[in-house]
Amino acid sequence: MHSRLEVPRDHPAFAGHFPKFPVLPGAVLLDLALPIIERERGIDLSQWQIASVKFLEVVRPGDVLGLQHDACKGGLIRFTVRVADRTVASGSLSSAAPASAPRPAAVPPGTGA
Repeated sequence: MHSRLEVPRDHPAFAGHFPKFPVLPGAVLLDLALPIIERERGIDLSQWQIASVKFLEVVRPGDVLGLQHDACKGGLIRFTVRVADRTVASGSLSSAAPASAPRPAAVPPGTGA
């Protein structure tokens, strides 16, 4: 699935990261992407965890972001965030922890934790 991510030029995160070189923090990028994945897939991500994520490039004010996410075998959703031809972030979400490991508490998107 492909979606467009909207980040307002005046998003408050740009003001604090960094003076004279504003970039969007990775946590804010995830906070914007996860609800879209949740809505488009019709799932409750509070029962999922971030299995991996890599932030590869900076996101600047005015960048137009594209989000792609695909369901994979083994209960994974892989996602990629791009600006034009640059991949700025990629990762995967997991629906279940291994049976032998305790499941960590999920943090709902947007809580800032």
